[in-house]
Amino acid sequence: MKLKKILLLRQPIACLLIIVTLNSCKKEKIATATINPVTVGLYEYTSGGGKRIFIPITQIGTQSFSYFGVFDTGSSGITIDATGILPASMITTSGIQVTGDSVVVNGITVTSKTGTVSFGDATGTTKEYGNLAYASIKIGNTSGNYTFKRVPIFLYYKIVDGDGKKMAAHSADVFGVGPGTSYANSEITSPLRYFDTGTGLISGFKLATLNATSFSSTGTYVSGLLTMGLTTSDLSSAGFIMHPLTYYSSGGYSPNIPGTISYSGKTIDAQFLFDTGTPSVTIIEDKLATTSLGRLPANSQVTLTTNKGFTYTYTTSSTGNLTEIQNPNNTADYRTILSIDFFLKNEYLTDYTNHQIGLKNN
Repeated sequence: MKLKKILLLRQPIACLLIIVTLNSCKKEKIATATINPVTVGLYEYTSGGGKRIFIPITQIGTQSFSYFGVFDTGSSGITIDATGILPASMITTSGIQVTGDSVVVNGITVTSKTGTVSFGDATGTTKEYGNLAYASIKIGNTSGNYTFKRVPIFLYYKIVDGDGKKMAAHSADVFGVGPGTSYANSEITSPLRYFDTGTGLISGFKLATLNATSFSSTGTYVSGLLTMGLTTSDLSSAGFIMHPLTYYSSGGYSPNIPGTISYSGKTIDAQFLFDTGTPSVTIIEDKLATTSLGRLPANSQVTLTTNKGFTYTYTTSSTGNLTEIQNPNNTADYRTILSIDFFLKNEYLTDYTNHQIGLKNN
């Protein structure tokens, strides 16, 4: 199955209460279903040296189709182009036409609440314009799939790059699984939060180590990469080092993790974002850098250490672990962003319930 290059549930059983006459009542004890974690595969794709992992989206509302969203640990919520999802008559150059507070079309509740999603930094920003909507979402394929009920999503009608050029429809469909909320609307969060955990699981997901040899220009399906629903052993005895997250009034719980990073003989403070949505180049933000800003040469060694003791060392090459040094005074972005290459050697976990991220060397 060829993937288009882009830039950038089970029903719970309720407790049954039987009211008995003669001024008495009691709760009948009933069996509860056991809900297990669900594992699905992702597509590994490469083009021009950049890597992506895509999740198949096969249904939104009542419509079945085949779209692919970038599986993105660096953002929160589904953003998807309204083209082909809503009737063309609803989509204009000035916005999605909604009469009143909301309208239901093809099983999708489209609201009149508008917003903007931005990607990038001060050196270049891509922006999406659209509306808050709600719909059931089906992901996966015949090898493993799952349906989420009534997920908030961002339906965009227009996407514009940093030069003001309008981009093609569906050129930035993203499946954001970060722990926070979307800046377009605080109701939009990771769709994985809508996985039915029952009473025995913890809300969250695990991402297995990516297969370095499976990235291809046509997209290779790799089973078992994503596990939805966590167990207590995942958090306590599976080898993950857990990192509590900080809450902010805007954006909710941040995926950024404090620590230090060492390169070229010096060590600096850092805020790490481990981002599957960054396809090729790790960005080290160094506010102390004054000269030689740019790409680290091949065979440079970089070591990161988080505030909870997770460590990872990698060596740059001409084709992998590409790393660039930037100054946040220029980019207006203080985050050191680890690219998808990090996920070739490390496992990743997000615990939505307890607001923490787990990292594990593999």
